[in-house]
Amino acid sequence: MNDKKRVILGMTGATGQIIGIEILKILSDLERVETHLIISRVAGEIIHYESELKISEVKEKADEIYNNKEVGAPPASGSFKRAGMIVAPCSMKTLSALANAYSNNLIVRAGDVTLKERRKLITIPREKPLNSIHLKNMLKLSNAGGIIMPPVPSFYFKPEKVTDVVKEIALKAIDLLDIINRPLRTEWKGFEKTENSCP
Repeated sequence: MNDKKRVILGMTGATGQIIGIEILKILSDLERVETHLIISRVAGEIIHYESELKISEVKEKADEIYNNKEVGAPPASGSFKRAGMIVAPCSMKTLSALANAYSNNLIVRAGDVTLKERRKLITIPREKPLNSIHLKNMLKLSNAGGIIMPPVPSFYFKPEKVTDVVKEIALKAIDLLDIINRPLRTEWKGFEKTENSCP
């Protein structure tokens, strides 16, 4: 019997493909996690532009791969049990489609099903600055149960490289899925008392 927890990862056409790649890498190293990958056509082009990896090298890290046009694939159905789904990076087009249940491709359909089945849907939106339409769509998706997690870096852990920042963002997204018993990131212990501490 397969007791692995299924996680769907959708990678859409926006900058920041390295975040999705890092999430996939971490998930593939976790025991009892099964990764189901959907990469949009534009995401594939950006991966080629932003990284030194071939699309085949990204795909080989996943347990299952689907064509984004294949709206009849297993993740399109609620009978396909999933622990949750992450969309990273999430374009504003995809976020709008998710917020309005406009399931014109497999990523959006899988996200819509994730919401209706009351599973966690985590989106990592990539745009700056944000206009009112973006913000309204984010609020609408949040009200529907989605989690909006902009890739805002944390600096309290004193990152030394861009890859450190990317990994921290990826770990945060996976922790939000709550699929393992321990946090992947270092837990905050509070400020240490120093001579600069206020009384």
